Amino acid sequence: MAESKMVEKKIKVGEATGRPLLRWVGKKPLEYIKSFPAQLVEIFDPTGKKKPLEIPDFDSLDDNWQNLLFHGDNKEVLGFLLANGFRGKIDLIYIDPPFNTGVDYVRHVELRGIKTEKLDGQDYSLQEQIMYYNSFQDHLFLQSLYERAILLKELLKESGIIAVRIDYHFSHYLKVILDEIFGKDNFQNELVVNRIKKNVTDKGRRTIPHATDSVFVYFKNSTTQYFDILKKLGKTKPGYWHNMESAGFSGPRSLKYNGKEYFPSPGSHLKYPQELFDEMVARGRIRANPKSDVLEYWVEDKDAVALDSNWTDIPGYTFTTDYPTENAEKLLERIIKVMSKPDFLVLDCYVGSGTTCAMAQKLGRRWIGVDINKGAIQTTSKRLQRIISEQSTHKKKNGEQKEPDGKEKEDNLCYSFVHYKINDYDLQILRTDAIQLAIQQLGIQKIKTDSFFDGSYGGNLAKVIDFNHPLTLLDIQMIQDELKKRPDENRNVTIACLGKELAVDTWLDEYNKKHPVNKMEVIELRTDKKYGKFLIHKPLEVKLDIKRKEETAIIEIKDFISPAIIDRLNDEDKIVKVKIDDFRSMIDVILIDANFNGKVFNITHSDVPKKKSEFVEAKYEISINKSKTTIGIKIIDMLGGEILITKEI
Repeated sequence: MAESKMVEKKIKVGEATGRPLLRWVGKKPLEYIKSFPAQLVEIFDPTGKKKPLEIPDFDSLDDNWQNLLFHGDNKEVLGFLLANGFRGKIDLIYIDPPFNTGVDYVRHVELRGIKTEKLDGQDYSLQEQIMYYNSFQDHLFLQSLYERAILLKELLKESGIIAVRIDYHFSHYLKVILDEIFGKDNFQNELVVNRIKKNVTDKGRRTIPHATDSVFVYFKNSTTQYFDILKKLGKTKPGYWHNMESAGFSGPRSLKYNGKEYFPSPGSHLKYPQELFDEMVARGRIRANPKSDVLEYWVEDKDAVALDSNWTDIPGYTFTTDYPTENAEKLLERIIKVMSKPDFLVLDCYVGSGTTCAMAQKLGRRWIGVDINKGAIQTTSKRLQRIISEQSTHKKKNGEQKEPDGKEKEDNLCYSFVHYKINDYDLQILRTDAIQLAIQQLGIQKIKTDSFFDGSYGGNLAKVIDFNHPLTLLDIQMIQDELKKRPDENRNVTIACLGKELAVDTWLDEYNKKHPVNKMEVIELRTDKKYGKFLIHKPLEVKLDIKRKEETAIIEIKDFISPAIIDRLNDEDKIVKVKIDDFRSMIDVILIDANFNGKVFNITHSDVPKKKSEFVEAKYEISINKSKTTIGIKIIDMLGGEILITKEI
């Protein structure tokens, strides 16, 4: 794809002026945000009716809307949206950011039809992939949330709503930050939702388990209103007679009924004025209790009740995608139904497993999903492909719905989405794989008993930085914090990374001058003279056959190998090796473009098995043009590795 002509822009951001204020080390306002170009990567449109844009500008999309999935740092993506007409256009924002618990979250991965076990001494087995890191210094974590909340306010409509989920670790700090940005008067409620309850110990002492998380709800301003706060009951609640008396002295002193005057008990009053009381009598909704001769009114049966802030009647998390901290669909269904209307635009910039986008799609809302983690994007993409395929199939089966005037009835569903990336985040190698590759390349000796450092290198401690971001001052500060816990440690530290921020070299020069021990050196694996070309590692391998039969392409995957999966299954430390009888065990998804243009992958066929026990078909017959065409086939393995094969037929 040709590079976008859009250059980097600086976008002005409004000032947070609310009170009270929370202070932390390094707090600074976000006055400008840089906007980077977006690159169109994939299209999923089973209807074939949409025309995706190279750059998704809001005004251009308004009449040709396609839901948007962005792969990139959410700060950069939010800047891109601000630069392209989305300022003040989002109706509802829901985010569930990392809680900074100090625990890295892993995704549980199983090969199709094969069970594997974690071995003693392994950091993570084949079944476990780190999806995101959840340990930052407090002030950096707060600054990160602060900046993103400022940007989200800029994107929110004047009548918009934002809901932020957080747990007990930082909920009180986040509440003050949101008060500053959105205004304390615009705080609406703290919803209490279920979390995964665990017995917790603190320094050997058992503590009370934390059973709930908080969802803070803010309006952009006073023009906002809730749309639907009724909760459907599991079964109808029957009607009943209720005493007319209420506590207090307001209201009429007495009421006349059937020629008799009724007085309230001391300290109480009778509900309803005489005029309304008489109307209820006429409708048969008032009586005098035959036993006590006390006035009663009839409460109608109901199948719904008004919601309050206690939402513990539904699950808060679920485990359908094996993605860590997956929000429950019932929770997002309620949030989206309560806080938006059909065709409203919903944004989630910590999309994770894609629950927000999935429920927005099911409920007829437009959506934007953002995540820096490639596994999150893949999980969300295949989830939405499955939902949209089922929706479009249902629509074809049941035919178009018509209005009384004969026109097609609008169903508030968009049957497509497009996948863009901001900046280059293709090197999303999992930390476990990165460590193994770096260990092999550098000759690092593993230390299985060390939970922080990855091994020793030439007498130094070695630390491999995960490859989905360059080495930052935050990474170095985390190493410093670890060394402070080891006052007797006198070894220097070798840091292996892919890229580094400009500030790193200057900082390290100053640090090393002041520290005769625990000096730090950096091996940048792309530019180092000795260890350059680091990323030459085993690619996915596939054998397939593609042939034409008139206007049909016949595609058969005959074999597939994922070296990363094979290596992790048959680690040298394992005594028992794992045999894979069916290569499809290693394949998660197969996507096909029947007319690949070499730039953007247009998904015309999607093989996403519904169940974990099911295999991809691996044999396909798809319709193609009469003239020559290029078939594109994208295969994604169970660890998120991808390979693209093309053939002209």
